[in-house]
Amino acid sequence: MALKDRREILQALIPSGGHIQLSEALPGTGDAAYHLACEAGLEGIVSKRLDSVYRSGATAGKPTMVLMADNGHYMGGAFVTFKAEKRQALWDRVQGKTGAPPPKGLAKEKAEWLKPGLVGRVKFLKGEEKLRHASLKDFWEQ
Repeated sequence: MALKDRREILQALIPSGGHIQLSEALPGTGDAAYHLACEAGLEGIVSKRLDSVYRSGATAGKPTMVLMADNGHYMGGAFVTFKAEKRQALWDRVQGKTGAPPPKGLAKEKAEWLKPGLVGRVKFLKGEEKLRHASLKDFWEQ
């Protein structure tokens, strides 16, 4: 991308007085637009594919979440982002394992606690006692 093009794009990105700037479609890749936003000192960008339809408001229900415990102590929640087949396999495995009491000091509404035996591998941000921005990556019987 030529320097002149970069300046024009930066000018399109930098707010002219407000905190949010709406721009028309930008040329190039999303990665390039992100780096230009960083160069301009912007906090971040929100984008969508040019050929997708924009709908305001929530477009999907709440994502499925599992509440995790370790040795009877609540550790936090993790999103289930499996594809349909693996999600069904998880659902099939938890059937018949419900009915355990909640971990110490925790009573979540609409939660079904499982008897011990199902183990999960979770990806999460470190740095706190509880799980942060966690997602369930795999599961198996103990």
